[in-house]
Amino acid sequence: MTQNIPFIDLATQRDRIRDKVDHRIATVLDHGAFVMGPEIRELEAALGAFGQMPYTLSCASGTDALALPLMAWGIKPGDVVFCPSFTFASTAEVVAWLGATPYFVDVDADTFNMDPAHLEAAIAEVASKDRLTPRAIIAVDLFGQPADYPALRRVADAHGLKLISDAAQGYGGTIDGELSSKWSHVVSTSFFPAKPLGCYGDGGAVQTDDVELNEIMASLRVHGQNAEDKYDNIRIGMNGRMDTLQAAILMEKLAIFPDEIVARGRIAARYSEMLAGIVTPQKLLRDAVSTWAQYTIRLPEGTDRNAFAASLREAGVPTAIYYPKPLHRQTAYRHFPVTGGELPVSDALSRDVISLPMHAYLDEATQDRIVAAVRAALQA
Repeated sequence: MTQNIPFIDLATQRDRIRDKVDHRIATVLDHGAFVMGPEIRELEAALGAFGQMPYTLSCASGTDALALPLMAWGIKPGDVVFCPSFTFASTAEVVAWLGATPYFVDVDADTFNMDPAHLEAAIAEVASKDRLTPRAIIAVDLFGQPADYPALRRVADAHGLKLISDAAQGYGGTIDGELSSKWSHVVSTSFFPAKPLGCYGDGGAVQTDDVELNEIMASLRVHGQNAEDKYDNIRIGMNGRMDTLQAAILMEKLAIFPDEIVARGRIAARYSEMLAGIVTPQKLLRDAVSTWAQYTIRLPEGTDRNAFAASLREAGVPTAIYYPKPLHRQTAYRHFPVTGGELPVSDALSRDVISLPMHAYLDEATQDRIVAAVRAALQA
């Protein structure tokens, strides 16, 4: 019987840090501060140092991490936030929550990230419309690779827009040796278990270098509390707090995260070398370091993706499709504007991408088996 390969191997990582995590959890159980306990402040300080941002707030999810800065900036109906369509729903969802308009922008066919030239076209398009005000850009670090932040920040500054780095998949990735925090007004991330830096539940964080913005987000995170009087809620906020247990777990995961980024890069490079000329992998932008949340390839034109996935499944190799339907094609988002009326790259990617197993503990023998299955499926 063929042994199935895990798509993401959390068990090996768990075993590596089990004793330290157990000690961390026991400490929280002993002190009993299960919400906003001391580990929360410890994690926020550690993330601030890692992410090179002076202010870090943990929160309940990556979705909350995107919503908090938009709420703090007063994003409202009539405002526009530019988003890629080829991404997970939360990127646009938070904009719609606030009654604002997610304006869908196409992505680059090689990097799969927001296309700065198409963003410029979107901004020009909005300028020709009545009753819409451009306010912000949410760029996504898709599959672990940072978006082209130097180019995006130039566009943002030229038009007076805020720039959010949605680093849920790419936290820790760099361009030209720099984190996205160098160019972004805000960096948000998710600690969902499957993320490169994940906890054992849900969680997120939002980072900024703006002290006033940080203070407002801190208030919004806890029901709009007044920092001086917690029973005087001065804003309409949310319950966006992270559990102390998750912060404790993340401290041990963060300690090994730099090593894991290196391992993921090595594994991705080997994939790309072994699959050269057979499939088209996501292309790295210049001197970029991806955290490789997913190793995603484009299949050759004419390939039956369902048959390809079935062939790999028969060989014990799992696959996933991120994303089979871009946001502008999904029921809840079809009525929002699409730059130029169509997003041909997003549509094309949704038809031919597929992701292979990827994690920091993927050994060469297993990777060889995956690549052999890919070759066999394409030759069938």
